[in-house]
Amino acid sequence: MNLLRYGMLALALILAVPAVAQNQPTSTDMQILAEKVKADKKALVAVNMKLTESEAKGFWPLYDSYQQGLHQIRGQLLATITQYAEAYNKGSDNATAKELLNKVLAIHKSELKLQQTYIPRLEKVLPEVKVARYIQIENKILALVHYELAAKIPLVE
Repeated sequence: MNLLRYGMLALALILAVPAVAQNQPTSTDMQILAEKVKADKKALVAVNMKLTESEAKGFWPLYDSYQQGLHQIRGQLLATITQYAEAYNKGSDNATAKELLNKVLAIHKSELKLQQTYIPRLEKVLPEVKVARYIQIENKILALVHYELAAKIPLVE
């Protein structure tokens, strides 16, 4: 479970760093970190899923596709965090606060919709217990990302 926690923290860092860092890392730094997190996450999913050879053949293409969907959602989250940071530095107004809140809610809905889309696909290649385990792993990672972001992003003023 320490490996899972390490991977989740690394994922949280990649999302949180641009929003809170005084000196922005370069895009190359972020790309290297993103690739490391991606590899670490895949390794920790592999360790925790305990897939048979036949399950792995069906699971990993779905995993990669699911991760692409998550990457798009994370891009939306990063853009929203960046917009929030700009608004926070300028001073918030009601319209901006409402807009950002609506964007965050839409991102949460997108995360849930993505999971709901992939569960039936996963059930075609994995037993339900392993589908539930995979969704638990993803949810734990997501919860840690949300926790880390919540801890680092100041409240609206």
